[in-house]
Amino acid sequence: EFLTRGDLVIKSRDWHPAQTKHFALYGGAWPIHYVQGTHGARFHSRLIDDPRIPIISKDKMDVDEYSAFDRAGLSSLLPEQGVEEVWVGGLATDYCVKHTALDAVREGFKVKAVADAMRPFEVQLGDGERAIEEMRRAGVLFV
Repeated sequence: EFLTRGDLVIKSRDWHPAQTKHFALYGGAWPIHYVQGTHGARFHSRLIDDPRIPIISKDKMDVDEYSAFDRAGLSSLLPEQGVEEVWVGGLATDYCVKHTALDAVREGFKVKAVADAMRPFEVQLGDGERAIEEMRRAGVLFV
């Protein structure tokens, strides 16, 4: 729908090296996930694969990045493309989705979160709902 209207669509992903301090095995907090070039790092098969959709790869270095705005240049790219409103969805509601949505609000964008297109990780029970409430307080509209 967005591509048909000529809107900019961007996919972001974690793209971890095999060994990173992000993973619990190497001193971090997280299980091994989204390792570069592995099956587990692929986008879901039902997501559109289209050459018009740029991919932002986060966590390429030994640094924790939760927002798609982290070192990706979106703060300048989106206004250059005439973007005024950002829609977010994905994994996980309480981490990457939340941080991306909050950064978009801080950058001055109207932000909509697609409730049916996100799921929380929930390190602690209720983290997903707390993240949704934090985003709502910041002005994110859930659709």
